[in-house]
Amino acid sequence: MQYSEKVLLENGLEHYDETVGKALSKNAERHTFAAKRLYTPLDVEYLDYNEKEGFPGEYPFTRGVQPTMYRGRLWTMRAYAGFATAEETNARYKYLLGAGQTGLSVAMDLPTQIGLDSDAPQAHGEVGKVGVAIDSLADMEQLFEGIPLDKVSTSMTINGPAAVLLAMYVALAEKQGVKPEQLRGTIQNDILKEYIARGTYIFPPRPSMRLITDTFEYCSKNIPKWNTISVGAYHIREAGASPVQEIAFAFSNAIAYIEAAIKSGQKVDDFAPGISWIFTAGLDFFGEIAKFRAGRRLWARIMRERFGATVPKAQMLRVHVHTAGSVLTAQQPLNNIVRITWQAMSAVLGGIQSMACCAYDEALALPTEESATLALRTQQMLAYESGITDTIDPLAGSYYIKSLTNQIEQEAYEYIKKIDAMGGAVEAIEQGYMQSEMASHAYGYQKAIENGDTTVVGVNKYTDDKKLGQQEVITADLNIGKKQVNKLNDIKTKRDQKAVQDTLAALKQACEGTENTMPYIIAAVKAYATLGEICNVMRGVFGEYKSSSAF
Repeated sequence: MQYSEKVLLENGLEHYDETVGKALSKNAERHTFAAKRLYTPLDVEYLDYNEKEGFPGEYPFTRGVQPTMYRGRLWTMRAYAGFATAEETNARYKYLLGAGQTGLSVAMDLPTQIGLDSDAPQAHGEVGKVGVAIDSLADMEQLFEGIPLDKVSTSMTINGPAAVLLAMYVALAEKQGVKPEQLRGTIQNDILKEYIARGTYIFPPRPSMRLITDTFEYCSKNIPKWNTISVGAYHIREAGASPVQEIAFAFSNAIAYIEAAIKSGQKVDDFAPGISWIFTAGLDFFGEIAKFRAGRRLWARIMRERFGATVPKAQMLRVHVHTAGSVLTAQQPLNNIVRITWQAMSAVLGGIQSMACCAYDEALALPTEESATLALRTQQMLAYESGITDTIDPLAGSYYIKSLTNQIEQEAYEYIKKIDAMGGAVEAIEQGYMQSEMASHAYGYQKAIENGDTTVVGVNKYTDDKKLGQQEVITADLNIGKKQVNKLNDIKTKRDQKAVQDTLAALKQACEGTENTMPYIIAAVKAYATLGEICNVMRGVFGEYKSSSAF
């Protein structure tokens, strides 16, 4: 900005302040927490375009990771789905693919997420309840029956036993005649966020980190198109974090994974292209757009300057978004359709690569076929009817967006430096630092709702007297557990028991040593060893994690 332009702008602002003063004497301003009244070129005066913005598909990727973004290829449209048995979920997948979905997103039930078979005493009442039950390769075969794995991209929300579910997918592909190099998809595989946000961990942090680096190495050599980890910023945010904490804590976790992989002898340019991310899209429309832009820029800088990554894909923040479920309301649930729409729009304007939208009835129960279809149609209408995909990064010139992007990046980086000073993410988690910060923010947010400082339509303002639950919902059938256990017992009687015992013994020896565990897990899976049997072998070697945190 030239000196004369700056003087004119500053003089104009003085006059504007006088105008505002007169207006305020008649009508008080509505209070907001995040943004100031007005943004001008003075707010972005010292931001260098080439350094901070750049061009799409080029470092620092602020404006997107692909040169043509959605003009060349739309984001992958998914619906997070999984319930009851593999057969029932398979039917839902085929329905969604027929409705135009372009990728699958697998929800696992709670026993599967913590490495238990459906016949485990702890699994009683939870089988198939919040996702699909996967006990063995036989379930995986039924889950993808009639779905060629070389034609779809599959995301699996699984963490502690991620290596086992990936092994099942690899074994299934082999049965279908699909080569490993043809497989596309993601395993979540982010265990550190489980200790602070979700709780579906199995093993202590350090052996869990070994399993993650084993999958990094195996996939970089054998499944090059596979995303070996989807770092879970989403779950951190849903557990109460702020948008800044969402970036900072997820990035710190990812830094720990990268450092562990490098320490094991891997090269960053080999495995880092397989790192992907899952973020949330919350209610603050412009804040979410700026968050995605800030995240891409900060991550590119970390990868280049801290880890020396030279391959562009190793510097990219490639993001899958799931719209925020925690902000959906059971009261007046149809309002959620509108909330989900602008959340999804902020993600698209923020430049994401893949997305799943919540269904409007998720605050009540599992989505119905109708609500799941509407969630998919929301994405399709944004893609084809709204016009927001016509040009790349259309809000980039906004003084507000640019200023907010810079602010979020700086605040997130300060958090990362603080965690680095503690010794990194593992140490920060063990000290309870991230958990405490998230709990504090969540408490403040909830308090603002309860005292009316934050308005939630239908909850603390514009309410009605309608009772909750007066609409169709899906609930899990408790008989599913019995059916799943019967199927599991049938598999156990028909398989080669010696092959199972031999492969489990070999896996135990690998866990006790330093070999990559993935080939041994795959061998056990092919012998129809169950998820619980495989995880129990690893429990015997690695132990189980017991949380001592108050959070």
